[in-house]
Amino acid sequence: MESDSTVIYRHHTPPPRAFTQFSHDLIRHPRLSSDAVRLLTWQLSLPDGAREPLSRTAERARIGACAFTRAKRQLKEEGFVHERRVQGPGGHWVTQQLVSNVPLSAAEAAKILAGMPVRVPGTSASPQLAPSARVPAAGAPTPPPTDGHPRKDAGENTSHHPAEPERRPDPEPGPEAAEIPEAARALVTALPHLSPDLRRIPRGMHDELARLVSRWLAAGHTPTAVRTHILRGLPDDGTPVHRPGGLLRYLLRDVPHAPAAPAPAPAAEHPAPARPSSRLSALRECEGDHVQATLFRPTGDETHCGRCLSSPTGQRV
Repeated sequence: MESDSTVIYRHHTPPPRAFTQFSHDLIRHPRLSSDAVRLLTWQLSLPDGAREPLSRTAERARIGACAFTRAKRQLKEEGFVHERRVQGPGGHWVTQQLVSNVPLSAAEAAKILAGMPVRVPGTSASPQLAPSARVPAAGAPTPPPTDGHPRKDAGENTSHHPAEPERRPDPEPGPEAAEIPEAARALVTALPHLSPDLRRIPRGMHDELARLVSRWLAAGHTPTAVRTHILRGLPDDGTPVHRPGGLLRYLLRDVPHAPAAPAPAPAAEHPAPARPSSRLSALRECEGDHVQATLFRPTGDETHCGRCLSSPTGQRV
């Protein structure tokens, strides 16, 4: 008796253009899911000058939110993806993502990222060449503070007054302030207790942050989910947060889709009281002197069973 068997044949036609070579070890990686491999190979196939973030690649590759989170976590655990948050020009927080075709250690990735210029979305200049956002005072132009000084570490404060750009007088409550839900205001007010990095949020930014939080709540996110997202966005390498308001604005700017709430369990219906069978419903309890309750089937309106009726002395039966 012959057994079934499958034989596969492969034919390769080299593409005339736009192709990328990948290691077999990457494609056959035992700990990377198909979504993780697709996300990584898609990123590696982009042109050298492309700055497409991983989340945008996932959207183009039709990878859902939950699958993207798992794929990104796997790539980070295996050393193919590294990311860090740094402050760019004007105190803007920027997330740098490094994607490699071979696993890199944290030290190797940090060395590569240290040589990359920090660019704020919408600008093309590096921090050293970016113009100041302040309006210069009358008189001779003043060179930027970084000119003529050695480049400091990314975690070191380069300004004598780091919190001044965010300090602004509390605005008069306008008509839009009344539209901010109290839940959003309460969440923002409690943020300084969430982490020491958030203790110096300027009061003038509370309404702005509350409006951003209200968008998350309106999209279906719970306050716990908002707080968890903020905690995940804080630097975990000991980098001090000099402008917590700007960091929160950056973290809350984009509102992801909220996960679908589980369908509510059907309400338990109260079971109807058990109805006696038609056989028992035709019986009646005898009113005679019995040790135990006695049922009988009446033929009319009698209240005593036949034994009680036939007993001349009416003794207990």
